[in-house]
This record gives sequence, C-alpha cells and structure tokens, in this order.
Amino acid sequence: MPMNAVYRGPGDLPQVIPVFPLAGALLLPRGQMPLNVFEPRYLAMVDDALAGKRLIGMIQPDAAHPGSEARPHLYSVGCLGRITQLAETGDGRYLVELTGISRFRVEEELAVPTTYRQCRVSYAEFADDFVARKGEEAVDRKALLAALTAFLEANSLKADWQGIENAPNEALVNALAMMSPYGAAEKQALLEAPDLKTRAEILVAVTEIELANAGSEGEPSLQ
Repeated sequence: MPMNAVYRGPGDLPQVIPVFPLAGALLLPRGQMPLNVFEPRYLAMVDDALAGKRLIGMIQPDAAHPGSEARPHLYSVGCLGRITQLAETGDGRYLVELTGISRFRVEEELAVPTTYRQCRVSYAEFADDFVARKGEEAVDRKALLAALTAFLEANSLKADWQGIENAPNEALVNALAMMSPYGAAEKQALLEAPDLKTRAEILVAVTEIELANAGSEGEPSLQ
C-alpha cells in the first residue's frame, strides 16, 4: 500500500516507539496488517500515534519466557508499522491497518507514564528492509507454490490463483508468511529470517512438516 511518508533508511525512524504485543501477529515490511483495537491502553496508543508520527511497533510475547500476564516478556525483534487506515466503529473500537516499514531490535524497554509499553529500538541490522523487492530473484517460487498447493488441497481451501501468479515474489512470500496459521515460534522465525529467500525456505519447510504431521495423524493439518 502506498504511504504518504517515505522512509529511506534507519535514520528516518524514531529510536523510541510504542509497542503492541500480540501473539501470532506477524507484520513484515510493505505488508498490511488489520487490527481490531479495543483495550483502553491500545486505544490510547493509537490516539497518541495519530497525534505523532503514526508509528506502532508490532511484537510477539515470548511464550518461552512468559513473564506476567499483564506484562509478558517480549521477543527481541518486531516490525514497525505506519497507520495507513483507520475507522471508528461507534462502539469504542478502532479498526486499524498497519503497513510494515522495517524490523527492529529491542535495545531497552523504558519506564514510561503511558499505559502502553515503549521501547528503545535499533533498525541498523535491517537496512535491507527499506529496499523494496530486495533479493526476490533468489526465491524458489516453484517450491513455494508447490507447498501452497499441497496445503490448500489438504485443507480443502481455494485461492485466488490469478492474484498469486501476478504477485511479485516479495509480496507473495510476505503475504503467505503473514497469513500462515502457524504458531508464535514459527512466525518469529519467519520475521527474523535474514533475507527473502530464507523466509520462503522456512515457510516451505514449516508447511511440509505440518502436512507430514497431519498425514501421520490422519487428521486435517491446520486449524
């Protein structure tokens, strides 16, 4: 999705950002993520973001180091997104769409007066995120589509094949990764993949493992 703001590199982004911990949520650069925001602290976060630079960091809680229910421990890598769409529902909720800009690494969580959490972050190691379609020529598109076809057939699902065939490799890999029904650990591995080729390979491998497990159990593969 086109954005009014242009981000050319890490220096264009703030070092302190609000973070939205959400298990299973994967945002990737140039991907779009819809959010149904209803908790008061996150409504306040959206209000503050709209009054500022419209930026929110999506990050997953780390289930391996859970922390407390109210303040779960976070993975060290998330993705910054810009609010590119917002609708008010009339019942106190926001329907938001974030467009991914760049991944970040958490350097420090800050003690802040806001009800939502804020972190000091670095984008330096993810400079390639600012380059659209970087490395997509290395993606094994044939293997990716084969895994997708097997997944759809195993789950009796249909897809917009015309749209899939017309999608560039970056958009295809990232959209499939974001929509995939896998767990938090798998989503984090997809997020932290060093390049698009590796992300596609992880997606294919996880899909093949899930299909093999489902076949051995004699049950539908994924929920």
